[in-house]
Amino acid sequence: MRHARVTRKTLETEIVVSLELYGTGHAGIATGIPFLDHMLDQIARHGMLDIEISATGDLHIDLHHTVEDVGITFGQALAQALGDKRGMRRYGHAYVPLDEALTRVVVDLSGRPGLEFHVDFARSRVGAFDADLVHEFFQGCVNHAQLTVHVDNLRGRNAHHQAETIFKAFGRALRAAAEIDPRAAGMMPSTKGSL
Repeated sequence: MRHARVTRKTLETEIVVSLELYGTGHAGIATGIPFLDHMLDQIARHGMLDIEISATGDLHIDLHHTVEDVGITFGQALAQALGDKRGMRRYGHAYVPLDEALTRVVVDLSGRPGLEFHVDFARSRVGAFDADLVHEFFQGCVNHAQLTVHVDNLRGRNAHHQAETIFKAFGRALRAAAEIDPRAAGMMPSTKGSL
């Protein structure tokens, strides 16, 4: 089992993330931001991760600090659960449609943080949620999970659909990358000998 639990406490937020990498897709998420909860549920369901997240933050000021810190803490938990990545496939990708929207996400468990995020949201907000915060979540996650992630929204006219395809595709690509490769049991997926 690959499990992690991380707590992050700052003057702006308090976040607890519990994660089981090879789970059943169960999510128990309470960030105080309903749209973010919905998106994180997509990662759990499509990535087959079990995720518990509780967050309190300075939502009276803005959603930014909470969204970013949830991304950071989720990334830290993911890094712990991935461990040394021995025997994993390392690379994964997924294309996910939702009506008119289509997104491709490619993940490399590289040990190097890198985010290429190419999304032109149709609207700047999804309800009360600032669409720019999708990028902030993934930047925090990628930096602390030490992943290389490419996100390309290939088309979409509905910002909710665009965001949802991003989170679903990330979950599926992560699941593929973290999958154990029976032909490479115990092997490091790098010629360098470490990731």
